[in-house]
Amino acid sequence: MTPLGLRIDVDTFRGTREGVPRLLDVLAAHDVKATFFFTLGPDNMGRHLWRLIKPRFAAKMIRSRAASLYGWDILLAGTLWPGRHIGARLGPTLRAAASAGHEVGLHAFDHHRWQAAAGHMTVEALQREIGRGVDAFSDALGKRPDCSAAAGWICNERVLEAKEAFGFRYNSDCRGRSVFAPRLNRRRFAPQVPTTLPTYDELVGRNGVTNESYYDRLLDLMRPGELNVLTGHAEVEGIVCAARFDKFLTTCKNYCFQPAPLARLLDQTARQSDDAIVQAPVAGRDGDVCWQRSALAH
Repeated sequence: MTPLGLRIDVDTFRGTREGVPRLLDVLAAHDVKATFFFTLGPDNMGRHLWRLIKPRFAAKMIRSRAASLYGWDILLAGTLWPGRHIGARLGPTLRAAASAGHEVGLHAFDHHRWQAAAGHMTVEALQREIGRGVDAFSDALGKRPDCSAAAGWICNERVLEAKEAFGFRYNSDCRGRSVFAPRLNRRRFAPQVPTTLPTYDELVGRNGVTNESYYDRLLDLMRPGELNVLTGHAEVEGIVCAARFDKFLTTCKNYCFQPAPLARLLDQTARQSDDAIVQAPVAGRDGDVCWQRSALAH
């Protein structure tokens, strides 16, 4: 069986409250463990709506039918009313994921703020922002996170440096093709377990991929014997696509893929090769994200 790294990003209040419990049920039915990366602070995701003035972002929202997919409570969160604090109000849900044996890590304190500003922050500002997330995670789960995943794959050399202060065992901040250790100016940073497969909103509405065929397309892209990491979202796989995701997990086993937490992929890698990170676009997504440099050569 080839491992399929299963990463679940939890970005919003609704995704935490409704998507996570449904995912816990689905994963338990398949005896599957995953890595949940939680957003802990205020849900301000609605503030992304200003990006509608950018053609690529607007096209993505229309293509993925965002209003019907996510619901207006997510699309307007933090705009018409203050963003609800996820960790403070939904701590029992986060603890349920950890109690069920899933790996849990830090995604962000304020997901919107990270996507909008992290790429331009100083190391000191980044450490303050990450620290707020670490503290909120500790308050909600009773322990510090030992892994993290940058929201929106917004990461650069300053982010890597800032994260080193928190002693994360590994991070999942970029897109790529293999587990690697970023190296910059002779300094080796904590290992990265990159996402290798496209997300729902990157594929649906492009090249004939529909809501119904997305998971079939994923199966076509998965490669036996190679690193396969899927980033799902509590708002998608845990709510509107929960039934299709359930079926996908069954099909994975038929194709000899075994979903697993990201830490298992790290543990199975004898030695992480060194590589650089660069900024580049992802098809179907607005703006540049962090990439493992060697992956762009393939």
